[in-house]
Amino acid sequence: MKEFQCGSLVPGCSWHTRHEEEAEVMRRAVEHMRQTHGETTIRESMVDAIRSRIERVQDAA
Repeated sequence: MKEFQCGSLVPGCSWHTRHEEEAEVMRRAVEHMRQTHGETTIRESMVDAIRSRIERVQDAA
């Protein structure tokens, strides 16, 4: 399971997402950046920043 915590990139934001696939975590994170933080252009540096903050977590089984 992969997880992205937006607060690791945008201080004070409590949004997070989890999914098995990193690509889906990235898709959700980019959509969140557009909708919540008003990012109209997602630059490669933003993609790299998100990717570097995705962590592997254990399932809560």
